[in-house]
Amino acid sequence: MDPQAFIRLSIGSLGLRLSETTLKGTKSGISALSSPCVCEIRLRGFPVQTSSVPFISSPEATLDIHNVASSFYLEESDLKALLEPGCFYAPHACLEIVVFTGRKGGHCGVGIKRQQLGTFKLEVGPEWGEGKPVILFNGWIGIGKNKQETGKPGPELHLRVKLDPDPRYVFQFEDKTKLSPQIVQLQGTIKQPIFSCKFSQDRTSPVDPLNNFWSNSVDGSELEVEKRERKGWKVKIHDLSGSAVAAAFITTPFVPSTGCDWVAKSNPGAWLIVHPDVCRPGCWQPWGKLEAWRERGIRDTIYCRFHLLSEGGQECGGDLLMSEILISAEKGGEFYIDTDRQVRAAASPLPSPRSSGDFAALSPVAGGFVMSCRVQGEGKCSKPLVQLAMRHVTCVEDAAIFMALAAAVDLSIEACRPFRRRLRRSARHSW
Repeated sequence: MDPQAFIRLSIGSLGLRLSETTLKGTKSGISALSSPCVCEIRLRGFPVQTSSVPFISSPEATLDIHNVASSFYLEESDLKALLEPGCFYAPHACLEIVVFTGRKGGHCGVGIKRQQLGTFKLEVGPEWGEGKPVILFNGWIGIGKNKQETGKPGPELHLRVKLDPDPRYVFQFEDKTKLSPQIVQLQGTIKQPIFSCKFSQDRTSPVDPLNNFWSNSVDGSELEVEKRERKGWKVKIHDLSGSAVAAAFITTPFVPSTGCDWVAKSNPGAWLIVHPDVCRPGCWQPWGKLEAWRERGIRDTIYCRFHLLSEGGQECGGDLLMSEILISAEKGGEFYIDTDRQVRAAASPLPSPRSSGDFAALSPVAGGFVMSCRVQGEGKCSKPLVQLAMRHVTCVEDAAIFMALAAAVDLSIEACRPFRRRLRRSARHSW
């Protein structure tokens, strides 16, 4: 398998320093002490990212060089777009970091106006496309109005901006997951078959991942839509030799919660992601658990929550939260495992395993991108597009387990569709 070239632009080690004169004599100094500082990190063609900026009061304080506040992942086409001349008022693309005090919005009916302290700009240059690790900036720099303009020292921002090569494998399902499609690896315009995906549905027999649960099944997808539960869905991933190398199956049925007609957070559906047990031929080893439910609102979303399981699986309770993602039910979206982008509410750093099969050392290591999966919304032909960080894939079997996870994410969009309250009479008589 040949990877595609990607680079990771990381911004970290953020800190804000104000002089004593600034603290005593300006609004910015008072505001910096009384409310949190935040920054907006902007790069042309990418969504704006926001991060907090800690206030550094001690001159002796040192900042953690491993702390990453924001990351951008760029492929070859992104670099070409950034290096092309822009419009007349912005001829060169820049990484721009704008620092503010205060928050947007209001409090108790009183509007709060953010105050801009200053801006850091770094122009995109040819070194961005060389594919080598480069530290673009590291240290303190003055932002805002300087001493020559105001007669007083201005605020200073500390940051570390680094480029790292981050190659990825890119895969795509060639059809809807329920149609048991082939999975190909994409390399430019070349498509290379790597896996096949086999979907089946068993609505009668219990499912056991560590026994022979792959029984013969009948495709009852049309009738199943009318039922009040969705269960028995199974996906096996086969390599080119026909051997099953990963699988996903529903362990907790997707059923409407009490008082509503959809799968709610109070009773989410769940998938178990498994791979072959090397010590017990014909048996399966649990790898991860994916839960999904529907969040109702102006525009409904599907909430996906993924835990990586320890060697003992669910019984040991040693699972680790790796991802919590909202996906638009109508338009679809992206499920990902990325320790730099995960929800800020996480109580502890989210660990990143070295590979999909690495359960020996799950302590937090250098974070970053692990995988992403783009899926379409309800009623659309999804054809999931999957990207995997090369450093997390040591063999074909590692890639296969992520394909099983991607299939479970895609099928969860359909499994979380609202249930019909009343069955058609013709369907009811057909059972």
